[in-house]
Amino acid sequence: MFVRLAALALAFLSVIACTPEATSTAPPSGRSTAIAVAPSVGAVPAGRWRAVLIAGDNNSPAFDNGVQSLREKLLAHGVTDISVYSSNAMRAAPGQMATAANVAAALRAGGGDACLAFVTSHGEERGFVLKTDRRLFDPASLDRVLSAGCGSVPTVVVVSACHSGTFLTAAMRKPNRVILTAAATNRTSFGCGAGDQYTYYDQCLLQQFDSAATWRELAVATRSCVESLERRMGMKPPSEPQMFVGAQVEGLRLPQR
Repeated sequence: MFVRLAALALAFLSVIACTPEATSTAPPSGRSTAIAVAPSVGAVPAGRWRAVLIAGDNNSPAFDNGVQSLREKLLAHGVTDISVYSSNAMRAAPGQMATAANVAAALRAGGGDACLAFVTSHGEERGFVLKTDRRLFDPASLDRVLSAGCGSVPTVVVVSACHSGTFLTAAMRKPNRVILTAAATNRTSFGCGAGDQYTYYDQCLLQQFDSAATWRELAVATRSCVESLERRMGMKPPSEPQMFVGAQVEGLRLPQR
């Protein structure tokens, strides 16, 4: 998805918003107030990162496109331990359909000195959609599998979905985690229509990936890009991407940086 005429975008706003708008209050964003229990982590060698990339729905090509393009970015940056899960049977490798069981097993698997979990899908205030088995993956479940599989190592979580600010719970806000979400809890995100190449958030994250040094920098640059794109396209209300950076990972660098 690249630039469209604002008038066309306004006309189809109800189609390309990932879900209807809800009414809950978005959680606060920003850095952690938790006391660090370990030294701050800077760089982790690219070969020691473990990445799990998940396209949770297949009613728009934008989700699989986002996952595949991020996979290519990570490979170019030296990350080799990458697992990809899709809800599209035509694109998923054997055993890698984006079911709740497969996603949980992948995130619980362990290994590496740093973890990256990237999810792009539809979403509700209860969690993100895994269309294959027609269920939502909620914040408590995500926290459990990340705690089991990543433990105390630096962990980056990107949830690109409507209402994804719901994943900024107290339990999720651990000092070793960076959390990026495409929207506030009470906001939709944009760009997941049948004709979109990427969601707005995924497009901006991919565009900013090579120029950012740290995950915090990437979160800020992606949010600014999304805000500019939404203004240009006339999308209202804005999605309000959120971020959390734990005390131990304030300066965590992207792979091969």
